[in-house]
Amino acid sequence: MAPTWTTPHLAELERLSSELSGTELQSLLLEVMRRRAQARTTSEVLSQYEQDLFCAPGLVDQRTSTALDAHLLAAADAFEAIELAPIAPLGTCSTVALTDQHRVLSALRRMEVVSDPTNVMALECARRLRARPDVPVHLTTCQRVLRTQPVPDLPAHSQHFRIFALASGGREAQEHAFTVQTLLLHIRSMLCALERLEQHGYSFGAQHVALLCTPERQQVAERVGRELQMDVRLGPLEHAYYSGGVRYQIWVTPPTEAEALPLIDGGSFDWLTKLAHNRRLVFIASGAGAQLIPLRFALNSN
Repeated sequence: MAPTWTTPHLAELERLSSELSGTELQSLLLEVMRRRAQARTTSEVLSQYEQDLFCAPGLVDQRTSTALDAHLLAAADAFEAIELAPIAPLGTCSTVALTDQHRVLSALRRMEVVSDPTNVMALECARRLRARPDVPVHLTTCQRVLRTQPVPDLPAHSQHFRIFALASGGREAQEHAFTVQTLLLHIRSMLCALERLEQHGYSFGAQHVALLCTPERQQVAERVGRELQMDVRLGPLEHAYYSGGVRYQIWVTPPTEAEALPLIDGGSFDWLTKLAHNRRLVFIASGAGAQLIPLRFALNSN
């Protein structure tokens, strides 16, 4: 349903959204933005920079972020490290996942600002698997992302932040072997990252892995749990976003807090099935809130 403010402009909205060709719409919007930019004053630009949370500098010192990225990527040595573009095709998230386009900063030229690197890496996996369908793809990256939904009024949260992400795509094997082994690879790589960071001034306290699954994927989750030599807690999957039927979380405890929190989140998805129109393809993705690590888990934080 269209927002109520569009009611007086429904005819124009319909023409812009469906009647104009992509090239015509792009040219029109570019000209509108050019004219609006020309009409702005330097005072207006500075005022927006001072007030707009989308424009605010990051919360973490850049030297700290760069060093943290190096440790995280080093822990993921089984993955190819790629640097993604800051923008992606329009609909990168909303066409395959339960994500409303209003949560993403849409841009001109049929683009959007990246809000989740795993969605972009799903595109890259689909591209590579189209050329070599029998060769699994394992990718990792650290990227600053931007999301438009309201930010929680909590420390260390902001409209844009860094994410450490893993993504894997490949053909499913007998008895879901690809899913099981790839979930284990992701979880162990993330645990390795935590262990590495604990040697460089961070503390994650008591840790456990939560494995959440649908009834159809319970055996997959149980097999993953049996392979992990740590505290594993099984439970039902209640979030439809994890369309492959399995989700995992790694819960950790900040050094100055008593309660654990889920720093790392991952699972299986049907995104490659949608992108490549191949039901045999599996996509596993994981993400860690890299911005939270120096702000809440550094031993020397105040």
